[in-house]
Amino acid sequence: MIKVSIVEDDIKLRETLVRYITGQSGFRCVCAYPDAESALADIPLNPPDVVLMDINLPGMSGIECVPRLHAALPALKIIMLTVFEDSDQVFKSLSAGAFGYLVKSNHPAKILQAIREVHDGGSPMSGQIARMVVQSFEKRAATHSETDSLAPRELEVLHGLSCGQPYKQIASDLGISLSTVRTYIQRIYEKLHVHSQTEAVMKYARRRDDRL
Repeated sequence: MIKVSIVEDDIKLRETLVRYITGQSGFRCVCAYPDAESALADIPLNPPDVVLMDINLPGMSGIECVPRLHAALPALKIIMLTVFEDSDQVFKSLSAGAFGYLVKSNHPAKILQAIREVHDGGSPMSGQIARMVVQSFEKRAATHSETDSLAPRELEVLHGLSCGQPYKQIASDLGISLSTVRTYIQRIYEKLHVHSQTEAVMKYARRRDDRL
């Protein structure tokens, strides 16, 4: 059972997400909050597995709330929700510690898929946002000694992640099983000393920049 909490000031969207998540097998909505302040006060006492966090909240923003929640619950997985894809907001969110970034216009089923993905160790974001991450870090100088330790197949899997491809597509493109993809991703995390897909993609982007 994946426990989910929602921080969203739009009451209509908040109630829609609560109803949808509650009605799905294997998911439970622990609580929903209209602002960051009430979430910060209650979530550490009733910890979920995943939080859906609106960026533009009244008072404290969602981006400001993320590191404070992580200070209390380091293992908490947070997905940011926003009305549009903005590169500045993306990087502020990821730097704050978010594991994914989705637009609110996504169908609830897509949001549910993202919750499952981040719970399984992924970092859900659209292909466009993944490309933003890569393009931004291509402009920054960095070393690539860690990525040099990756095997050719591991680099292929990491390239797929950097393009925003889901695990199933990577498995299909490379002609390997989904479980093999997950094994490669776990090895990538270990070799790069990271804990999320976002961190791995960022290090891959740094490697590409250093080789230009």
